[in-house]
Amino acid sequence: MNAADVMTSPAVVVSPATTVREASAVLGDHGFSALPVVDDEGGLVGIVSGADLLMAGMTPETANSPVARVMRKSVISAPMSATPAELTATMLSQRLRCLPIVSNGQLLVGVVSRSDLLRILTPADAVLAARVDAALRSYSGSPRWTVEVHDGEVSVSGPFADVAERKVVEALVRTVPGVRGTQVAS
Repeated sequence: MNAADVMTSPAVVVSPATTVREASAVLGDHGFSALPVVDDEGGLVGIVSGADLLMAGMTPETANSPVARVMRKSVISAPMSATPAELTATMLSQRLRCLPIVSNGQLLVGVVSRSDLLRILTPADAVLAARVDAALRSYSGSPRWTVEVHDGEVSVSGPFADVAERKVVEALVRTVPGVRGTQVAS
């Protein structure tokens, strides 16, 4: 497994001519911490973070100025061949929330975020089990049932007050995104 398997691609990017206001809107709309800045050929020429934009201030003059005035031109990036361990080490040692992935030295092909790396560390079934468990705790107010997940198939076991509660739990489990099947047993 390498960066090409983990990265988000295509990356959401801005150009050096994008205004500070437009870049701020993109960051806010997507919830990103930073945006790669690319030239017309897709080459990585900088990065602009929310902190960069805040430090620039939002006066009418700076809001309409190009990102090129506030972006950082020195960008840490990684090649597509970088392993998850290498990506993690780089991100942690440099205190990065996202890491641009490049091909042929500068051509941006994607971005790896902390979330991307966490996803590969956590099996999908474990994530789904946690979501189902959270939904059931929200419904009941306490951990009343045992949740097991195998390949998206959810099994819930434990005591049910009656048949109606059992049906409610089964319906609730089916509403959790990613659930492929449900089995409820007392």
